[in-house]
Amino acid sequence: MRIAIFTDNFFPELGGIQDSIAATARELGARGHAVAIFAPTAVRRDFERANLPRAELDLGENVRIHRQFSVAIPGSTGQSRLIVPMPTHARAVAAFGPDVIHAHTFLGAGMEALAAARRLDLPLIGTNHWAVSGFGLYAPPVAREACARAAWRAVARFYNNCSWVSAPSLVTLAEMRVYGLRRPGSVVSNPIDTGLFRPPSPGERERLKQLWDLPSPSILYAGRLAREKCVEVLIRALPALRRDIPGATLVLAGHGTAEPELRALAQAEGLAGAVRFTGTLSQPRLAELCRAVDAFAIASTSESQSMMLLQAMSAGLPAVAARHGPLPELFSGGAGLLAQPDDPADFAKQLVRLLADRDLRERTAAHARRSSAGFGVCTTTTVWQTIYQRAIRGAWCPAPVRAVSSESCA
Repeated sequence: MRIAIFTDNFFPELGGIQDSIAATARELGARGHAVAIFAPTAVRRDFERANLPRAELDLGENVRIHRQFSVAIPGSTGQSRLIVPMPTHARAVAAFGPDVIHAHTFLGAGMEALAAARRLDLPLIGTNHWAVSGFGLYAPPVAREACARAAWRAVARFYNNCSWVSAPSLVTLAEMRVYGLRRPGSVVSNPIDTGLFRPPSPGERERLKQLWDLPSPSILYAGRLAREKCVEVLIRALPALRRDIPGATLVLAGHGTAEPELRALAQAEGLAGAVRFTGTLSQPRLAELCRAVDAFAIASTSESQSMMLLQAMSAGLPAVAARHGPLPELFSGGAGLLAQPDDPADFAKQLVRLLADRDLRERTAAHARRSSAGFGVCTTTTVWQTIYQRAIRGAWCPAPVRAVSSESCA
């Protein structure tokens, strides 16, 4: 197959969407399919903000990345860009000769994908990675609900142009249907590298704690340092947590526009030494950090799935997450504890439960590892391969709701 992928979110901007697209494209290419990724141009500043060398991502000989003219837009990573639809872009798509087109965003790249699908008379697959209502906090308080409703309606309107639609969680897909999505579709998980994000071997956690200079216990949050991620809830939970678990430390991995505010909050709370900022880490370094810490926490109210939570679970980390959106979906079977959104006291309470009870921690970690096993790159790519084949044949039938196999790609 020849698969054209369109996205406004791509390397060197770091995040779950970007990782998902790159991992799936790499695996599709390794299986002999030709993949063309149409992504925004990037400038030197975008690489510098992620501490990356200025070089294109290598996804294998069967995957080509086409950079399209884009403009920088305000965003929490400081790297956000949107493709500007232009007639000249059509030549690269036509030259590639795709069998199917997959749009991963509904903005500039989505418009380009839709135009290409119509021009070439090809099936258009659409994936929505965004829980857009979670970004309403950037609007004036009196307009937040109205802005959220308008955003969801715009999302549904775009994806109604697609042949088939996916979202990475039941909650996100259901929200799209509430606001008018009529096209057939299903839940298809984002993939994670279950080999890279693995539990520590015997003695490895202690060794890595020394390497990272981390005390016990250490709690990790990794991802964008942005307002919609509610990282301040975790910082505000730390004083109560440390009253019951002295020495507890919060490790924040990532970068974003909220970092100065979060540093100031830690200082104001007298927690300057108890909150560690690691900056942005490569995937191997992040996986290593997961094997060094004792638990994971996420208070975000803007998730469409949370690949980072899945990666932490795959690394065997017991976790506490906000009881919001799709996060509870990942905790079936005792794979984690839930806390009330925007409630530092409840986050502290749940983290104390987890860190003070070794048996609970070990049971939760084991459930988390088993629950995450079906979200691997190989399994998820097989789902997409089937969907693309059905699209090309025009033979639509329900796709698997969620991958359940943990077989190796080898």
